[in-house]
Amino acid sequence: MTAPAPIRVLVVDDQELVRSGFCVILDAADGITVVGEAADGEAAVSQVAAHEPDVVLMDIRMPGMDGLEATRLITGGAPAARAAGSGPATPRSAGSGSATPRSAGSGPATPRSAGSGPATPPKVVMLTTFDLDDYVYEALRAGASGFLLKDSPRHDLIAAVRAAAAGDALLAPSVTRRLIEAFARRPPETSPSPSQLASLTARERDVLLLLARGRSNSEIAEVLFVSEATVKTHVGNLLAKLGLRDRVQAVILAYETGIVVPGSPAD
Repeated sequence: MTAPAPIRVLVVDDQELVRSGFCVILDAADGITVVGEAADGEAAVSQVAAHEPDVVLMDIRMPGMDGLEATRLITGGAPAARAAGSGPATPRSAGSGSATPRSAGSGPATPRSAGSGPATPPKVVMLTTFDLDDYVYEALRAGASGFLLKDSPRHDLIAAVRAAAAGDALLAPSVTRRLIEAFARRPPETSPSPSQLASLTARERDVLLLLARGRSNSEIAEVLFVSEATVKTHVGNLLAKLGLRDRVQAVILAYETGIVVPGSPAD
């Protein structure tokens, strides 16, 4: 049996020691390979176009182009990202370092197989600290698939990369709380947007509601008295119908359309 392709990761952080530490941890993990590094957002966009990673670990605050703007460009699929990546990664200003290539001993990044078709935008996991929680909503709107605290233990880092690659939600409880608070501070929608949801079946709406409440697949299966495989099918169907990239976008849509209201009972 052919082994599954490793998860390709790009690490973006302007602090070299932080960036290098993440790379060492990820390169040592089974089924994960670091295909590139970048020290700012502009270099990250170039590196994404050059190496086609599956997951990007992206610092929020960096000099020059920050992580929010880079995430918008990367997850947009964009011609902008491809144009920026048509040449070498843009150098950093003098004295600040540059987008760091992988070490010579690690070998070149493995190209994707010919004929595999155009790459889809990678999942972006934002690297954050508690004092940056105000950026949560803006980053998710920019296209981030989740968050990872910079002081997380190594097993959480590895699990975060695998979860993002699989399309799972990646929001720590503290980050989820801030996200809900951000919605609570926003002016209420004048009315839900039923046109966005008309294509969903009643069961798919039930699953969307439970997703927005932070329930896992196994918890949703228990509540709805169905198998976990059935839940996965419903999640995949509702994401496809709504044109959403992952579960995090589904949560945002649920709040923005009024399916879930901050402060309302969970059940």
